Amino acid sequence: MNKNYTLNELLIIVAAREIHDYENVILGVGLPTTAGALAKALHAPYANLMMESGIIDFQPLVQPNHIADAMCCRGFSYATDLFSAFTMTYRGFVDVCFLGVAQIDKYGNLNTTVIGDYYKPDLRLPGAGGAADFISYAKRTVLTMRGGEFVEELDYFTSPGYLTGGSSREDSGLFPKDSGPCMVITNQGVFRFDSVTKEMYLAQLYPGICVDDIKKAIPWDLKIADDLSETEPPSQEEIDFIRKFAPAESMGRPLTMELTIRNFFKQLEARQKN
Repeated sequence: MNKNYTLNELLIIVAAREIHDYENVILGVGLPTTAGALAKALHAPYANLMMESGIIDFQPLVQPNHIADAMCCRGFSYATDLFSAFTMTYRGFVDVCFLGVAQIDKYGNLNTTVIGDYYKPDLRLPGAGGAADFISYAKRTVLTMRGGEFVEELDYFTSPGYLTGGSSREDSGLFPKDSGPCMVITNQGVFRFDSVTKEMYLAQLYPGICVDDIKKAIPWDLKIADDLSETEPPSQEEIDFIRKFAPAESMGRPLTMELTIRNFFKQLEARQKN
């Protein structure tokens, strides 16, 4: 029988299962690095894990403290620079990237800049960083949302998902063809995007969650997959790996930005109730 697992462990495992052998994968600090380490250790040994700073094909030892933390690795094939890492993405060599979400709309467009008015924001976020570049040119993007919100219209358009849906992303000149966000991993379930309309739909529920629970947080008429399923629970091996590799991440220790976003939306929800 499997051990009990935390929500954060489930999120990491869902993300890890999206990484496959022989893929070039750009990872950020936190959940993505743990997911990459898990995938490489258990089911994708030939995945090429990369850091935004230019550390290529690294062997994770512990969680990195920042995107250029070479001391977190057992070793790596070579090291280049930030410019070269981004250039690889522009040329279509990155298969998968991971990005965090503050606000997202039904077509996977992202806001990581401000909540509220740009000039007088309720909350100022870190901004674009490399997010706009990676989601624009990586073959697919995995989005993680541990403290953000779904909105009809973004307060600020930071990074392009599928723009207005349909062929609008491709028509805008972004490439390669069929690139863009492939899934959104939230605290309640997994969302994917329709292959034609590019609108987000609910694909999986976590154990104990029902559709009505999720719809409460969606301001549009959410589409539901015909084959809606429940996420496969973590295996014993997956749980044990995470707890050894990243015990703090296992318990759901948020990064600074995630904690700020969570606290903001909690306060906003409390004000609305009052």
